[in-house]
Amino acid sequence: MFLRHRNVCRTLLARRYVQSSPSSVTAVEKILLDTIKANGPVSYATYMQHCLSHPTEGYYMNPENAVIGARGDFITSPEISQAFGELLGIWLLSQYLSTGVKHDIQLVELGPGKGTLMDDILRTLSQMPQSRAFIKHVHLVESSLSLRTVQQKKLEPWDGKNGLKIHWHDSIDDVPAANGIYTMLVAHEFFDALPFHLIEKTHQGWKEVLITSARDPAAKTILRPSSPSPLAPATPSLDLSASSLKTRFRPVLAAEPTPVSTLLGASSPRFASLPIGARIEVSAASFQTARKLGTLVSQGAGGSALVVDYGADHAVGNSFRAFKGHALADPFDRPGQADLTANVDFAYLAEALKGTTTAHGPLSQRAFLLHMGIGTRVGALQRAAASPARADALTEAAARLVDPAGMGREYKVMGVTGGATAAADADGVWPFVAGEIREEEAVVAAAATPAQNQARDAQATP
Repeated sequence: MFLRHRNVCRTLLARRYVQSSPSSVTAVEKILLDTIKANGPVSYATYMQHCLSHPTEGYYMNPENAVIGARGDFITSPEISQAFGELLGIWLLSQYLSTGVKHDIQLVELGPGKGTLMDDILRTLSQMPQSRAFIKHVHLVESSLSLRTVQQKKLEPWDGKNGLKIHWHDSIDDVPAANGIYTMLVAHEFFDALPFHLIEKTHQGWKEVLITSARDPAAKTILRPSSPSPLAPATPSLDLSASSLKTRFRPVLAAEPTPVSTLLGASSPRFASLPIGARIEVSAASFQTARKLGTLVSQGAGGSALVVDYGADHAVGNSFRAFKGHALADPFDRPGQADLTANVDFAYLAEALKGTTTAHGPLSQRAFLLHMGIGTRVGALQRAAASPARADALTEAAARLVDPAGMGREYKVMGVTGGATAAADADGVWPFVAGEIREEEAVVAAAATPAQNQARDAQATP
């Protein structure tokens, strides 16, 4: 699993809804149907895990799936503009410089995709004398062997350069403890692909919404037409009740609360105040991963991290969706052949981080990038562009990243600081202390910390 971009707002507004005829059964579909027939309904987490990460047939694991780019099903922010990765690298460097101590550095990325983001961050840090000689290790958490091959090809020039070593791991649990090393971690479009459970609050307690096969006209279905709700996502809701009739799966509400649904319902104090009938997507995998992230960043010489993803600082109950051919699709259609995603509850991640590190934000991607000086960086790239057409392309790419009607609003950025970094940032962390940007502002001129100015000014030279 890895990080990726899907322009949700524009896709939804375009009403491009992909649905194929369920005439043939995919390999993952057969596995799920057989499992349901033998053992009964499965959780959304099990369904999502099989669709994305089945060892041979999962969407990310099957080398026949192009996944990212024009030939794939989505495109990521790092693929749109190099300025994205560069500014993330500048933020990480500024946190490192705020400690005032020159420690060796290890870079960690969860879900590296095609390796583009890490390549941009490494290029940025290698140009800075404050960090060039101190980067010792890169740890990439990637379970897909086919994607590892792509990443290896992209990052091969860095392996061994100035003693740098690149390592791959199946899980964040496999990343070694940072003994005496400063950790810089990035998770871009990673958490939205982690499995979640869908639970509903009832008079009997929290019950889990499960997935079963084939429609039984006598059975209760919990998929209702969209209606105003405090848990509804910012983008238009999907009413899957009709489309699910055309697939081989349907959601059903468990008859009784289970230990899993009860535990998840009690996993955040925010959930207690939700009304009867509320449905929420809760990812235990995200909580556990965020907790491990906090431990990594707080160990050794401390560290900092950036989490960039869809979502908000609250839970939602109907954000589950699929993407196929750069268009929105039914998540129950053609399992294993489309990307699946659900909005990230950033408040849940912050709760997981408590006691290990300090969470900052989230801010919209628009606010983060504008406050970090994307205009300055793109201006430098334009001046060095080989042609006016190339300069125009750079402008269009940057505008896409900060578009208030698209990526700039849909994506959120959360900062994390731990150890000596957290102590140095007691008064707040730029740009999170600046808050959101007024939409009428075309250029943001805001004072940054001395370390941030030093790093950003140096990067302004292409």
